[in-house]
Amino acid sequence: MDLQSEAARIREAAAKAIKTCKSIDDVDAVRVKYIGRRGELTLLLRKLGEVSPGQRKEVGKMLNAIKDEISSLLAERRKEIETALKDETLRKETIDVTLPGRRVRIGKLHPTLRILNEIIDVFVGLGFTAVEGPEIETEYNNFDALNFPPWHPSRDDFDSFYVGDGYVLRTHTSPAQVRVMKSQEPPVRVVVPGRCYRRDTPDASHLMSFFQIEGLYVDHDVSLADLKGTLAIFAREIFGPETKIRFRPHYFPFTEPSAELDISCLVCGGAGCRLCKQSGWLEVLGCGMVHPNVFKHVGYDHKAVTGFAFGLGVERIAMLKYGISDIRTLYENDLKILNSL
Repeated sequence: MDLQSEAARIREAAAKAIKTCKSIDDVDAVRVKYIGRRGELTLLLRKLGEVSPGQRKEVGKMLNAIKDEISSLLAERRKEIETALKDETLRKETIDVTLPGRRVRIGKLHPTLRILNEIIDVFVGLGFTAVEGPEIETEYNNFDALNFPPWHPSRDDFDSFYVGDGYVLRTHTSPAQVRVMKSQEPPVRVVVPGRCYRRDTPDASHLMSFFQIEGLYVDHDVSLADLKGTLAIFAREIFGPETKIRFRPHYFPFTEPSAELDISCLVCGGAGCRLCKQSGWLEVLGCGMVHPNVFKHVGYDHKAVTGFAFGLGVERIAMLKYGISDIRTLYENDLKILNSL
């Protein structure tokens, strides 16, 4: 066999095959056929031992040159195909910069937190200071200092979460008023927002964990009229300027006299409807004048100072303001409902 003639034939055949390649797979197939481990040119190189010693060097040099040429042609064709594929992809994936951009969904505050902040802002505007207290409280601060008698049902472990000897998950934010009064002399004007816990069975109007805001104002000559004026402003700011209020006598261990505050129905304006059960009024919060026994527990002279306190459930306010009939709706994480509020 004439190796030189056979090498020239392989060179010509490989060059033609490379020109006809349409894909990267075609290029790889040509490479395997001609210069792969068992390719035609590779097998030819293995026959150099049959060439006479005088011509072996020259023939070997020629064969290696043809192999390099084929490799170069293959690389060039591969690059051409890759460039063409890239151009085709760019052509198909062209971005129309005139199209409107996709709207970025921006999160917002949960309705409960939104109402909480609104309420705090109202009272801060009236001169109150927002303070916080611990969620794990002593029984003394949560009950005894607030004039809860030993037999009061809220002290039973069926109603409250006890977490250790002498400690309880606070059932209201009122213990913070005890801490504040122990730490400073009158005047005291604070609101205490925070999470509270009670052993309630969850239903349309009760949760085991909920948010409350406690308010306290203590000074010389604080009267029931001050309480009424403060809560009237709160009601108008939160529910609207036409809102009316009324007080109903009630009982709380830490206030005397005590009352519950109602507002005129947000739907019927007082005429009577399904929401207000035809009464024209909606219950909002509890309040009253601070009991003298509470002042004794914190070291205040109950003959020299007076004060009022109030407490409200934030979820209750959110339900009234947004027309929610089931408190559990606020925490079921239904974004369709939450985004509509």
